[in-house]
Order: sequence, then C-alpha cells, then structure tokens
Amino acid sequence: MQTLFPEPGQTPLNDDQHRFFQHFIASLSPEQLAWAGGYLAGLVSANSLHSAPVPCISEGIAEITILVGSQTGNSEALAEQTHQLAGSRGLRAVVKKMGDYKLPQLKSEKNLLVIVSTHGEGDPPDNAKAMYEYLFSKRAPSLKQTHFAVLGLGDSSYEFFCKMGVDFDRRLEELGATRIYQRVDCDVDYESTAEAWMDGVLNELATQMDTNPSSAGLSLPSFTASTSSTYSRKNPFPAVLLEKIILNGRGSCKETHHVELSLEGSGLSYEPGDAVGIYPANAPEIVDDLLQALHFKGKEQVSLAGKNVTLHDVFFSHYEITTITRPMMQKYSTLAKNSQLEQLLNDNSKKQLSDYLYGREIIDLIADFPCPHLSPQEFVECLRKLPPRLYSIASSLKQHPNEVHITAVAVRYHSYGRARKGVCSTFLADRVAEDGTVPVYIDHNNNFKLPADPSTPIIMIGPGTGIAPFRAFIEEREAVGATGKSWLFFGDQHFMTDFLYQAEWLQYLKSGVLTRMNVAFSRDQEQKVYVQHLMTEHGRELYAWLQEGAHLYVCGDEKRMAHDVHAALLKIVASEAGLGREEEYVAALQREKRYQRDVY
Repeated sequence: MQTLFPEPGQTPLNDDQHRFFQHFIASLSPEQLAWAGGYLAGLVSANSLHSAPVPCISEGIAEITILVGSQTGNSEALAEQTHQLAGSRGLRAVVKKMGDYKLPQLKSEKNLLVIVSTHGEGDPPDNAKAMYEYLFSKRAPSLKQTHFAVLGLGDSSYEFFCKMGVDFDRRLEELGATRIYQRVDCDVDYESTAEAWMDGVLNELATQMDTNPSSAGLSLPSFTASTSSTYSRKNPFPAVLLEKIILNGRGSCKETHHVELSLEGSGLSYEPGDAVGIYPANAPEIVDDLLQALHFKGKEQVSLAGKNVTLHDVFFSHYEITTITRPMMQKYSTLAKNSQLEQLLNDNSKKQLSDYLYGREIIDLIADFPCPHLSPQEFVECLRKLPPRLYSIASSLKQHPNEVHITAVAVRYHSYGRARKGVCSTFLADRVAEDGTVPVYIDHNNNFKLPADPSTPIIMIGPGTGIAPFRAFIEEREAVGATGKSWLFFGDQHFMTDFLYQAEWLQYLKSGVLTRMNVAFSRDQEQKVYVQHLMTEHGRELYAWLQEGAHLYVCGDEKRMAHDVHAALLKIVASEAGLGREEEYVAALQREKRYQRDVY
C-alpha cells in the first residue's frame, strides 16, 4: 500500500516531527494505521472534553522552556522526561532543541531549564554550537528576568567532564539570570542523578508558580521514548548471539568482529543511525588481579543497593574496575592520604595528571599509591557503576527482522608491563559464545538519520568501524528502493586485510544501490593516505553533490579523524564557493541537518 504524505511546510509539524511521522506511518500495516487513527482521534476528543491544552504542542506561550543540546540523544530523552513530569505537576513546558532555537527569543524566557551534554574534549554538541557562541558573544542579551537551572551530561573519564553544563550555568548567571537550583553534573550512569535534578527543579518551579498538580492537562506519550517493548536501558534484553565473524584477513594487526544478535521476542525496534547499548561484564582475570592487588579475597560482603553482595560479584558485573576517572581518584586520595597523589590532583598539575592517566588503569593507581587499611566497602564507594557501551548499529531492521548487527574492534594492548583489554570489545570477542546472551537496549539517535526523501543524495565518510552505520544506511536504502545517489568514503590500514565488508560493497556497486566508493588504505604506500585526502582530491564533485542537496555523514574517531574531515570540508567549500564563505556554508549544512556526525 502506498501512503501519500504531505510535503514539509504543508503540516503544523516541525522538520523532525514531519520526518518521524512519515517514517512511522510508512512502517504501519493497514490494521495498525486504523488503530493509530482511532487512538489519536480519541486523544483529541478527550482533550476537547477536558478543555485542556496538549502540552506537547510548541505553539503559544509556555511557562517553562526546556532547552536541549544533544549529540546522541540522551539529553533529548531526559528533556522529554522532564517535559512529561512538568505536565504531571500542572506546569506548562515546551522542549526546544538548541539547533532549532531562535536565538533572539532568549531574552524573553522567564523559566529556562538547560539540559546539555559535553562532546569530545569539552566541546558543545553539533546542534548547540550556535547557541554556545551566541551566549558568549557581545550580542548575548541581559537575562535579569530569567530563572534557570542546568543539567550537564558527560563522562568523567574525560578531562573536561560536563564542561558544557559548567559553561552554560556560569554564563547564564553572568548575563543576570537567577539560578533556582544548583547545577547537577551527570556521569555515564546518569538516570538516578538526572531524576533527582528533575524532581528538585520542578518542585521549586511548582512552588514559585503556586500550581496544583491536579490541574495538569492531558499528556501525549513521548514519541522518542514510547515503545511496545518492556526492555530499556534500565531493563536490558538478553539477546542471543547468532553469529560472530572476524572481518580482517590473516596478517592484520586488527581484530574486527561482525556480531549478529537476536531481538526475537524483545519488542525492540530501531532505525539506521541508532546505536545498541551493551552491558558487558569485566574479564575474570582482571577481577582476580585487582583483588590480589588490594589484598582482598573476593568473598567479602559489600552493600549494593541495600543488599549484601560478594566483592567478587560486584567487581565482575556492577562496577568500572579499569578506567580511572578524576572523581574516582579524588575519592581514593581522600582515603590514601598520599601527598604525591594529592599533588597530582592539584589544579596546577593538569598535564602531569594527563600524562599519568595515559595507558594506566585502576590497578596501577592501587600499586602506585597503596592504602594499607582500605576496607572493601570504602573502595567500592570510590568506583562508578559499570556503564553500557554504545555501538553504531550496522544493520537495517527491514533487511534483518528481529536482528541487530554491530561492528566491534577487540581492543588489546600492553602498557607499563601489563596486558590491557577493552571491557566490552573483548567481552564480545572472547567470552560470549554462540547461543550465549548479551544484555542490550536500543539507544535512539535523532541526530544521525537518513533523509526523509529517499531521492536525496547521501555522502558517507566512515573509516574503520565508522563504516558500521553506513552498512545500515545502504541496506535501508535498498529495502525502500531509494533512488538517490550514494557515495561512500572508507579507509583503513591495508587493502588485503582490512577492507571491511568488501564483498557487500562490491555487490552494492554492481547493483547500483551504492553509486560510488572511494577507499584509502593508509599503510599500503610510503605516504599515508586518509579519507580526508580523498575528499580533497574529489572536492569539486563532492561540492557539486552538496549543491544538489546531498546530506553528508561522518562516523568514527572524534579526536583526529572527525576534525581532519571537517577541515577538509571547509577547504573544499573555500576552493569551490570562494574563500571566506566556508564557515557559514558548513554551518548552514548543520542547521539544515545536512551535515550530521556520529563521532566518539
């Protein structure tokens, strides 16, 4: 059945809502369409009977603006959760993405809740850059009439933990806004911390506005959070391992695994561009080595969420026992009372601390700065919860019903006399056998999506395992019969051993699903060649594709590759469109969601 759908601008939906609704409608059977129509009609009817506005609608004046800056979608999910909680307490709120926000409107905000993640080495998310630059510019308005609170998301294993939350919080105060609730910085296990912030902030706002929770309007379910599945980040699904294949050829120094997992019976669904979250367990030998270094036996009882659990079990499946974070070091330093460790944590010793952390793990910290009278419970309270690891999904659900595929490099290296291994990558590579299970959930990413119009050209840049989402993109485009051109840039070390999914790409080129592919194998010649070099080499054609309306996607390493690719893009635009225009041109691509990145 073909469903005709109005063009953008012909409905009251914004671009994101239009794209979501079009995909949603296209995925329904006739019976499901009939049910959805009746359900929505019932909501409208109920809304009319109760004479209450629907809080999800962004038009008109809201009492609270929830401003969200997100790279992968976690901040957006928390913003939607805050929005729903506000509605349940009789507060009119609206969620606005920083990338879509009209900057002059800021001076009119009365109550502003900012939820923002920190990306890379202390950078704003791509969709928050314009807002961040505006706030710190001379054009930033006085905000003396504004009340605000900030929730920051980050990863404490990075030096600039939650820097965006810190910066937004400080700058809003500098502009005259009144803080109504202390900023909260969330680590990778953010749920309980974020929920406590929501509760505190909304209680404060409800008190100030003298609202009655019973006056709340009818709330529509969240499109981003709603699902027919009972499985989630808090309740992962035990996915059965169907198949595991090493993609590298003999002689490669890399070990890249293609992993296929069953979602049968989970009710979970995803779109290309989403990620799968995996909860690993720590390697038994790493657990044993840490217990030995601490002079513990592992049978000791410690308290975990009000229950007594053995120290061995806590180390194995509940806590991060390898990565050193600054908060972990600070807690341990308080117990160790070691002057050298305290000096290392001094604000004037940032370079020394960075040098120390490189290549070291928690077991090294214990060996270098022993704490003889440390109790098991004290040490556990220094640690953070074992976070899930996110992998870009490498499959289309249309092509592989009830399955999800990922592409993962097994991380193994030596440093300071010890063998090291990636927690999740070697969990998958070494310790999950066929028919074994892996705890998973789907992490939706609305900021890395195919164009709604399948005739739109796409350019994909994904070296190494950055190729994963583009395998999903091409599978999806084949499944829906997309007519738009597609161009893939891929790079790795050696053609003979590291051309990931080579047979599939050649077949897609032959069938025409993939229009063009350029590859760079950096170690196959004396002069190293990377994907950014290929971009520059074919700059005129790449710019022509962009002028035709192509969407450009980048996936992979953030620290070097993504920066080099961005620089190459600016260079191409400057060459083709004229020097001085490149920054605004690329910024416009980002605003129009035609330049999207999934980098880590």
